[in-house]
Amino acid sequence: MTGGDLSLWQLASAYVFILILLIIVRVRKIRREKEILISSIRMTVQLMIVGYILSFIFNNDYPFFTVIILLFMLSFAVYNVYKRAGEPLSRELKKRIALSMGLGVILTLAYFILVTLSVSPWYNPRYVIPISGMIIGNTMTGVSLGVHTLLEGMRAKKAMVESALMLGATPNEASRPIINQAFDSAMLPTINSMVGMGIVFLPGMMTGQIIGGADPVMAIRYQIAVMLGITGGTSLTVILFVQIAYKAFFNSRSQLK
Repeated sequence: MTGGDLSLWQLASAYVFILILLIIVRVRKIRREKEILISSIRMTVQLMIVGYILSFIFNNDYPFFTVIILLFMLSFAVYNVYKRAGEPLSRELKKRIALSMGLGVILTLAYFILVTLSVSPWYNPRYVIPISGMIIGNTMTGVSLGVHTLLEGMRAKKAMVESALMLGATPNEASRPIINQAFDSAMLPTINSMVGMGIVFLPGMMTGQIIGGADPVMAIRYQIAVMLGITGGTSLTVILFVQIAYKAFFNSRSQLK
């Protein structure tokens, strides 16, 4: 392998790892063969389609295309948060999820693209789309965990919240322990990633740059910047979410629904 090129034959050889997984689940009599095959095929087809779409956009770098891709990724991420909740969400809570993700991602991305990387033009798809994908993906995971923890907390600690309200606490004060727990749970995966990065594992973006021939030190600089952007974006989005989402559990008279 030279020049960072990966032939189709070399790519095909990597599917031996899927074959190993299929053998393991078959021997262990774990009924996952169909799911593994479908996941592998979907992953391959989806990434190939994305590759061709990105090639077209990179060769036709108009702001319209970049914004459309961004909105599609953000919308799909919001939809995934709804689906990952594991239970029906109220319309009011869905609106707050969408609002917090939209604001958090756009503010983080604008600062990162314009200030940290100083990308010119601002809509350059080679920078905006990959970085947006990483920030949106991690934000989606954080908000999903925040939604799950908030729902569980409001359900499990309903008596505690109602008692605090009867003693004169505001909805925010009564819900504060649940809000803090939701924020902490949502941020834990991101914090763990930072702790292990560079020692336990090398991030995918940095590894890809190095394999592609980039200077390792420069690749590390970019990875540090991106990881900080991901952390900031996730924290901003999650704190926006928990600070407005808890209100969906109370009525106009500050009573728990």
